[in-house]
Amino acid sequence: MLEKKWYIHPVIAVGVFINVFVLVLAIAFAHDQAALWRLLVEDGIVEWMQFLCFVFLSGLLAFLAVEQWQREPKINLQLLAFVGLSALVGLAAMEEVSWFQRVLHIIPPEFFLQNNRQGETNLHNLALGKSSLHKAVLLKIIAVVGITHNVILPLLAKKRPAIRDFVEKFGLYLPPLSASLIYIAVVALSHLLVDHPRKGELGEVFGAVHYLVTVVAAYFFGVNYGKPPVFQNNADGRRISTLFCMMLMFLLLIGWMLSAGAGAGAYIASHPGFGAE
Repeated sequence: MLEKKWYIHPVIAVGVFINVFVLVLAIAFAHDQAALWRLLVEDGIVEWMQFLCFVFLSGLLAFLAVEQWQREPKINLQLLAFVGLSALVGLAAMEEVSWFQRVLHIIPPEFFLQNNRQGETNLHNLALGKSSLHKAVLLKIIAVVGITHNVILPLLAKKRPAIRDFVEKFGLYLPPLSASLIYIAVVALSHLLVDHPRKGELGEVFGAVHYLVTVVAAYFFGVNYGKPPVFQNNADGRRISTLFCMMLMFLLLIGWMLSAGAGAGAYIASHPGFGAE
């Protein structure tokens, strides 16, 4: 089903819409620091959206692992990829909200109070010299892997289809190049047009949405993917993709509501002068 184009499939199109919407929102809030902080603050709209996307993606990858085992009950590269990625994305989701430390009002263990640059119960903000593990190491790895997976390999695969076959042998996929270029563009624009100390959160939520929709499009509907997808019947695929698009919009709404109830509202209330300058 490689002939399918991303822009005629609603799943990826809705993901692109959400990312562009969040970018426009951030740019529109450029002169309203209170609104911009509500968007980007810890436990704000953007951070909860990341968490929801990662949790959803982790669950879907676990579902794919079960489907793979039912199709072929043996340990192979495809099964290991689904299980490993599900665990990795689930870890990222919990790290994003510091394992619910702030939501449940849990005091971090002494180790994290002494070694975490933000005093949070997570690994990615552990001190590493004058920086953190996230900034010193993880962001660089994410950048290299992201450019390779979204741009370099898809470009090479257009001329050499064997590259796509090689990637898919390991249970992985290549996102559609057009969708990837839009993803890279909104990340770049967020860095150029948004002036805020936490603007990097925008790039992270763009990545969470991008990978959620391209994983679903590839493995579930066969978009830009050479192996049989979960839904091979066009009628079933159309119905499920419509429901999934509705779920994406619902995740955005829930992220907005969670930010008001669990994090951003409380932060702003306790920091009345945070955006005065």
